[in-house]
Amino acid sequence: MDKQKVRERIIEIGIVPVVRASSAGEACLAAEAVCQGGIPIVEITMTVPGAVELIRELVKNCGSEVLIGAGTVLNRDAARRCIDAGAEFLVSPGLNLQTVAFAAGEGKLLMAGALTPTEVMAAWDAGADFIKIFPCGQVGGAKYIKALKGPFPEIPFIPTGGVNLNTAAEFLEAGAVALGIGGELVQAEALKTNKPEIIEENARKFLAIVKHTRAHLASAHAAAKSTH
Repeated sequence: MDKQKVRERIIEIGIVPVVRASSAGEACLAAEAVCQGGIPIVEITMTVPGAVELIRELVKNCGSEVLIGAGTVLNRDAARRCIDAGAEFLVSPGLNLQTVAFAAGEGKLLMAGALTPTEVMAAWDAGADFIKIFPCGQVGGAKYIKALKGPFPEIPFIPTGGVNLNTAAEFLEAGAVALGIGGELVQAEALKTNKPEIIEENARKFLAIVKHTRAHLASAHAAAKSTH
């Protein structure tokens, strides 16, 4: 899939499920569950044992229906391995300029991690496709995204950390283009007890919030335009 289509899919769905698991088997279960719940996107973090092989396996088995990406990509070498395994997008927790340049050269979408305005500017200038604000919940959550949107109205932010069923709408209202959701969606307990239906249900709930909030924002925007 080309980079533009990957970008469009992420924005359209509005949720990037972050899969951290203690085994490849659990990660596989999580990937299937979020897809069953209606989210055809999975970010497999490099902290999962055998992550690169798992990405390769998922791409082979369900890459036509599901967008498979790699998370916690810390450097260029890791990025290379993930792309070779078939990852369609890369996500880093912080800013590594070599990784941004490498992804751009390979024509692959990259969500670069940033926290401060200086990092946001550096990541965007380097060619990142999305800016992942992490850990967002620890620095003010939705209010922080709203503050960043002031000077950076054009930059697409994906907050990660602090996004849950209670805060998801607030992040979207603050201007987030999509949401990175880990443990609040892919619950460790559900994986350990082999209850994928919990994750499926979470996925449906988050999707409903995205749909409802976006519809509300669109109608508010249309109403505001008609009064001018």
